[in-house]
Amino acid sequence: MRTILIAEDDIFMREELELILKNSGYHPCILTHFENAADEIIRLNPDLVLLDVNLPGVSGFDICRELKRRCSIPVLILTSRDSLKDEVHALGLGADEYLTKPCRMERLTARIENLLRRYEVSRNIIDGGDFQYDRETHTVFCGDSPVILPDNQGVILTELMCAKSGEPVTKERLCEALWGTTEFIDENALQVNMTRLKKTLSGMGLAWHIANVRGKGYQFIREEQSE
Repeated sequence: MRTILIAEDDIFMREELELILKNSGYHPCILTHFENAADEIIRLNPDLVLLDVNLPGVSGFDICRELKRRCSIPVLILTSRDSLKDEVHALGLGADEYLTKPCRMERLTARIENLLRRYEVSRNIIDGGDFQYDRETHTVFCGDSPVILPDNQGVILTELMCAKSGEPVTKERLCEALWGTTEFIDENALQVNMTRLKKTLSGMGLAWHIANVRGKGYQFIREEQSE
């Protein structure tokens, strides 16, 4: 069953959407706190996001921008703001659809199904500009020779590529992703995997590299950013 995340602060609208999705054969997932919405959505990894624009403390536009920068989850903006300017702005940020409330149930479910079909194959692909990365198979596509990373290296690259812009990934977060715990950090095992991943990416000639951030962790950055 495909999961649809609802980011909506109006409880009545939220309940109505939840019922529509359940009746249409989807699993609704509700987001009620929006301070770190993009991080939480990426962690939950739904099949699609229904996103309101007017949320408390944060703009849905900002959430959309962050999601589209970091992942390939389809975003359907569902809002009461019906101006052409807002619609153009949302689509310019990468939103896949823009519908205004109130919206007929048939129209909403048709748009959802259409988006899910479009993203079925590509939802695990992260675009790196000069390369693409499939986080499901841990495959780096660059030129004519894709490279399949060992699982541990793939997990590290996924965490680095999905990190919030400008924020390093801590050793604790990497260990949690790799081994499911932060109680015991195997510095040697982490460093071995990190070194091998760096060597693999360097050998592919990518315009990206993994940088150590003293006392904070690691970042995946383009070469020009390190100059």
